[in-house]
Amino acid sequence: MSWIYLILAGFFEIGWPVGFKMAQEPGMRWSGIGIAVFFMTVSGAMLWLAQRHIPMGTAYAVWTGIGAAGTFLVGVLYYGDPTSVIRYAGVALIIAGVIALKLAH
Repeated sequence: MSWIYLILAGFFEIGWPVGFKMAQEPGMRWSGIGIAVFFMTVSGAMLWLAQRHIPMGTAYAVWTGIGAAGTFLVGVLYYGDPTSVIRYAGVALIIAGVIALKLAH
């Protein structure tokens, strides 16, 4: 169950940078910040639950890895963030690191 909590924490981690991005739009400042705070809270709670049975370093690395890769993809798909082969390779390395941590656990 801890790994499910951790994966959920990673996906909720994607929401708070998106909320902050939304807060930069006119008329969306407070709702975007509210969205960010909501996702931070849920993500943190899920990480807390996951760390009951997963070592802290592994949990944190997986959490941030999912959040970083997911936020990158949301940025590319929805916000027009720049792409290149090297940027995709960097995200692939993050994902490979997360998989390695899971396999080593």
